[in-house]
This record gives sequence, structure tokens and C-alpha cells, in this order.
Amino acid sequence: MASPALRLGVNVDHVATIRNARGGRHPDPVRAAKMAIAAGADGITAHLREDRRHIRDEDIARLKAEIARPLNLEMAATDEMVDIAIATRPHATCLVPERREERTTEGGLDVAGQHDALASKVARLREAGIRVSLFIAAEPRQIQAAVAIGAPVIEIHTGAWCDALADHRASAAQAEWQRICHGAQLARRLGLEVHAGHGLDFETAEAIAALPEIVELNIGHFLIGEGVFSGLADAVKAMREAMQRGRA
Repeated sequence: MASPALRLGVNVDHVATIRNARGGRHPDPVRAAKMAIAAGADGITAHLREDRRHIRDEDIARLKAEIARPLNLEMAATDEMVDIAIATRPHATCLVPERREERTTEGGLDVAGQHDALASKVARLREAGIRVSLFIAAEPRQIQAAVAIGAPVIEIHTGAWCDALADHRASAAQAEWQRICHGAQLARRLGLEVHAGHGLDFETAEAIAALPEIVELNIGHFLIGEGVFSGLADAVKAMREAMQRGRA
């Protein structure tokens, strides 16, 4: 049986990071989003952080208004962000943990430990017609909790696996890989749609594309960095080719 199609979501946060380093309007994350779509991205992801360190409210409004593919709004599970999402009506939201002092999202949501608080926010978003994803580690307890609170989608945090590979910690990388494989299988059996992301590059995206349970990869920092050298369009095209090789 053929594996389902694998979608690519391109995260444009760090185009905004470069812009904000100097101020002004250049480079424009909306322009980057349009370029990524033209090169083969199936959707655009942007994380509106509490401190607005990269993406800003006006970026989200423009992305929603101007791009021709689904917008996935990454956000903390706060009342402020839920209100913004309901007002903006992106295609999807991905609830992520967020700490002011972190450089990037360091781990998955503790869905099991925040059941009641998360359940109410998931319900509000779903009532507004917004698809809800939870960014979690591939742990059975968290996957089962995602089902219990009514989230239809999870995104598996692949950062620990990618870091172990980059640091040449073979046994740790293998353990993380097995956790991802088993977590994806469990989630699919429980009826969840399964996405993955964080730290992925061409090689790791090709590897994880081989898992038939996963139907979407969300990739940002690597593609924006690679775009400095090869151009963003070529980086997105090369990522699509890597994903297609893995899927095949």
C-alpha cells in the first residue's frame, strides 16, 4: 500500500529574526512565505511568541491575507494567543511550550500534566473551526493525553533525535529514533494525524519521511539558514526532493 502524501510546512520565523535585528521591513517574512510556496511548500508556519521576538502581529495578519496556502499559527497555550487565533482564523494552530529565556522551543508540551487547562483551549479553537495540533515528545503518556483532550493532530518533537545525530551519539540517536517510530505508530492507531518537526535538515527529513504514519513535516531554521547560501527557493526544492526520496 502506498504511503499517504507528505506535506511540507515552511516556518518563516527567522526571516523575521533577521529583520528585527536591524529594524525596518527587510527581509519580509511574507515575501519569504510566497517564495517558499512557489518553490513547493504546502503551507506556512509562523510562531507568534509572547515577547514578539521575531514574528509580529502584523506579520500574522498579512500572512493570513496574502498567502495562497494554509497558515499554521504556532503559539503558547494562553488566553491571549487563543483570542488572537480566533480573531485571525488561521487554517491551523500548533500549541507549543514557551519560556522567555529559551532560544527556541526546547521540548514538548506536558499535555498529561496540563490536561484541564489545555482541554479548554483546544475546545475553543476547534469550536472556531481551527485545526489544533499539539507539539509533544513521542511518549505514550503524552500521546494518550492528546487524544483525551480532543486534539486531532500531534506534531512529534524531533529535536532530541537530530541533536544526538549531530553530536555523533549513536546509541542516543537510535533510542530517540525508536521512540519516534513507536510514538508515530501509537498515535496513528489512536486516530491522530501525525506531524513532525524541529531540527530537521535534508538527511533527517529524508529519514523521517520513510515513516508512513507521518503526513507533514514543519521545517524552518535549517531552510532559512540554507537559503543564505543557495537561495530560499532552491533550499525548499531540495527539501522536497529529500522528502520524496525518503517517502519512496
